[in-house]
Amino acid sequence: MADPMEQLYQQVILDHSRVRHGEGELVPYDAESFQVNPTCGDQVTLRVRLAHDDGGPRVEEIGWVGQGCSISQASLSVLNDLVLGRTVHEVDTLNETFRELMHGRGVELSEEKQDTLGDATAFTGVAKYPARIKCALLGWMALRDALAHALTSAPASGTQEEER
Repeated sequence: MADPMEQLYQQVILDHSRVRHGEGELVPYDAESFQVNPTCGDQVTLRVRLAHDDGGPRVEEIGWVGQGCSISQASLSVLNDLVLGRTVHEVDTLNETFRELMHGRGVELSEEKQDTLGDATAFTGVAKYPARIKCALLGWMALRDALAHALTSAPASGTQEEER
């Protein structure tokens, strides 16, 4: 019989892969990142729009378009819920905590770290399967890259023009 927590985690991943939060193109946006998992072909284009206030740059909105397995799609959906409204510094900390979870081989994090990750703790079991870790990290890599571009490029004026 399956562990009840594992069943709950699987359900969270399935729910987020069916109803994908943040999915869709974002316009206007400050930066975007295209990432591919060469192992399985999962891919995502993630766009980010920042708000600037006294607390520093904050993730105002993200939008993403991607294709791939339920793990990559669910991870992007959970990521969306976790980062909206947070400062770039807070997002970086979340990103590091999620990476720690993924490289923990299925070992649960401290209760405090689990609390900060919310639904992302559902990916604890994914970390037991090295081939699936890149799937779960795909969106997080795209977000880190997009934020780096947004913070180092000139502020967007209106909408970004497509470069295609």
